[in-house]
Order: sequence, then C-alpha cells, then structure tokens
Amino acid sequence: MMRYALALTGGLLACSVFTAPVLADPPRIEAATAAKAGANWRFDVTLSHPDSGWDHYADGWRILDMQGNELGLRVLAHPHEHEQPFTRSLGNVVVPAGTAQVQIQARCLVDGWARETFVVDLK
Repeated sequence: MMRYALALTGGLLACSVFTAPVLADPPRIEAATAAKAGANWRFDVTLSHPDSGWDHYADGWRILDMQGNELGLRVLAHPHEHEQPFTRSLGNVVVPAGTAQVQIQARCLVDGWARETFVVDLK
C-alpha cells in the first residue's frame, strides 16, 4: 500500500511538472541613453524579447523615477521577431529638476511588465 501511495504521489508530481505553463523570457533592456533636449529629455532604448508574432511580443517600455512614478511611456505597436535587439526612442519626457537617475522597464503583451529595470544616469 505504501509503495502504491509513493508511486501515485510521484506520478502526480510528474504530471504537474509537465502541465506547468511555459513562460517566455521577459523583455530585456539591453542599453539606454538619455539626452537633454531643451527643457525635456529624449531616451533611446534598445531591448530584446523572443517576439513570436502578433500574439506575443514586447509591446512597450516606460521611464520611471527611482520611486517608481511613471514619467513617460513608449508603446510598441507591432512585433519585432526579425529585428532583435531593436532600438526605439521617446522624446519630450519631462523629468523633475534635480533628478540624477531614472529607471526603464519593458513590457510584454502576454507577461506584462518585466521585474527587472535598467537604471540610466542623467548627465
């Protein structure tokens, strides 16, 4: 009886491993630059993601202050499955005076916002 219970438990465990959802890599910020443009800032961000088409692609990135407040959002309107990594820009971003750093966070259509952010020094 004990062997049967262990075999059944092992079998259920194996089934749960094989039926777990498969998650793709999150979008990743590879590089980013910031340049002062008049009173505002321009950000050029290079990101990568294993885009597989219209159903699963990196669909945006945002600039956050170091407290997590959103300063700007760049929406990516289509997949880039044949252009990896790729760079897109966002201008006219208002950054509060005295801000020394911001962080950039990428988003995926399926998985949402990546946990990891990329910190940019403002000079």
